[in-house]
Amino acid sequence: MSDLQPRRDELRRAFESEGLVHLPGFLPAAELSRLREELDRLHRDIVPAMPRERVYHESSSRVDSLKQLQQLAEHDPWFAELLTAGAFRDLAELLLDGPVVPRNLQWFNKPPGLGQPTPAHQDGYYFMLEPSEAVTIWLALDLADEENGCVRYVPRSHLLGMRPHGRTGTLGFSQGITDYGRPEDVEAEVAFPARPGDVLAHHALTIHRADGNRSAARQRRALGFIYYCGTAREDIAAHDAYQRRLADELIREERV
Repeated sequence: MSDLQPRRDELRRAFESEGLVHLPGFLPAAELSRLREELDRLHRDIVPAMPRERVYHESSSRVDSLKQLQQLAEHDPWFAELLTAGAFRDLAELLLDGPVVPRNLQWFNKPPGLGQPTPAHQDGYYFMLEPSEAVTIWLALDLADEENGCVRYVPRSHLLGMRPHGRTGTLGFSQGITDYGRPEDVEAEVAFPARPGDVLAHHALTIHRADGNRSAARQRRALGFIYYCGTAREDIAAHDAYQRRLADELIREERV
């Protein structure tokens, strides 16, 4: 994987000032190929036994509509090591300038013709940390562009604090910014197309969203690595209560 040390100061400054960094080709072709093999194994052997509340479909009646898998590291040792050791954790520790707590490894997709928009949000609203210091590392597995729903950021939004959030009804992104869409938001928003193996890493308070997948045939798959700053305090009781409520709602609505 990429050697980060020569760019350490540059990346740290960019993360602090912009709230995000883009690292093209972070995962070399050979390692990306191995990762895809392990994902094929995961989908074949592990996913069928995962709890319902960690397997999300756009449509419960369509097996080809799988859109999100939660907490992969808790279900498979290969993915646990990917989250907890190596270049992804190294990048998180560089950007957060110290030890981190590996918190989640997610798989995402926007299936062609089915993938819905991701509402504008700040990951820190879900994390319930004090202070809200964490990083999400988004690894592209397919070409992501404006047709199939690349990530769109509002650079420097992490400097302005938490915006108000409310229920969205969007599977996998249950909370979104309620007042997003103001002229200053739209003008500041930047699309970040990514190629397979590219990484986008953003601060927990950086506003981001994505359009739906308008492609007729192309997937938009990715992995998301979440790391909390080692000194941040998590409201575990509140977080667990939210997760239980969300799981109950998803099962009741037959969204999983």
